[in-house]
Amino acid sequence: MRGVERIVRHLASYPTRHTLSEGNRAAAEWIAGELSKLPNFSVEIMPYIAPAGPRVPVDTEVLQVVAIRPGRTDRRVMVSGHFDSLNLVGTSGPGDFANVIHNPAPGANDDASGVAVAMEVGRELAETTEHTLVVCALSGEEQGLLGAKALARRAREEGWTIDALLNNDTVGSSSNLLGHRDESRVRVFSEDSTAHQSRELARFIAWLGRDDAFGPKLVFRKDRLQRGGDHSPFNDAGFTAVRFVEVHEEYTRQHTPDDRTEFVDFDYLDRVRGLNARVARSLLSAGVAPTNVRVERAARASTDVRWEGDGPVEVFWRETTSAVWQGSFSASGGEFRITEINVDDHVFAVGSVGGIPVPAT
Repeated sequence: MRGVERIVRHLASYPTRHTLSEGNRAAAEWIAGELSKLPNFSVEIMPYIAPAGPRVPVDTEVLQVVAIRPGRTDRRVMVSGHFDSLNLVGTSGPGDFANVIHNPAPGANDDASGVAVAMEVGRELAETTEHTLVVCALSGEEQGLLGAKALARRAREEGWTIDALLNNDTVGSSSNLLGHRDESRVRVFSEDSTAHQSRELARFIAWLGRDDAFGPKLVFRKDRLQRGGDHSPFNDAGFTAVRFVEVHEEYTRQHTPDDRTEFVDFDYLDRVRGLNARVARSLLSAGVAPTNVRVERAARASTDVRWEGDGPVEVFWRETTSAVWQGSFSASGGEFRITEINVDDHVFAVGSVGGIPVPAT
């Protein structure tokens, strides 16, 4: 049995992992125990206060898991999913505490699948040593992204340097009951902002997966309409984060007792894991990002790109109408001339080898 399947089956075996339930605490302890078996990781069960609100009756201490594998630098690449579950069938809503906390909520796809991806990426990359890898099993997502907000706040207060957060939420099914199926892509949602590089991270993910049988479908929105995910508090705090989610969601199996393991496509889920691992591996070995990236605004058929920073880089280009990078050149030395690609019709960027490209101005 593959690792992602073993993890999903175990987590779905709890009667519920509702954030305020005993099952949630038991699941946190199991996840921490599993991650403690990995080499080089320091594992923390992180308590935080879920504040009273529409989905929490009183201020309540709840748990989530943060596992850190230190690298040679403190630059962090984070992979996450949320392990709390929810079943709203037969309730008046998330605030119907008498019923919702005890409702059977296997949460196999939403979001044991994302937790399985994060944990297995940690297993695969436990020996990677350049930058620091963080595996997060978050709670409180169904009550308003509470665990992610607590961790993003902590990251800001402690001065974490986060190169990227890859958040996985509902990534275990390739089809829905309408007959729609997509076994070769997973959606990646990203935000366009001057405060972080979420959109450029999404483009970089597309670049890494361009020749693979399985890759991303980019959606240039922060998240699905009127919904949210655990990447959003990190974006709001100025960190670079994106969300992975399956292409064809089946809404009758979200927040219901039908979110069961028999409806998870474990082959598809393992492909999502593979894409996450490929992206994380690249970012974990990336050099220092170049700065002051710019193009010479000259009327000629070639383009001169300049930047500040040492070491080898990749110079990227795309047409102004293209959402993704279309080509790249290896370079070094702070400047590079791209022949026969003019500055007027194209967009350019420079990235350290393995790192997120920095757009030119």
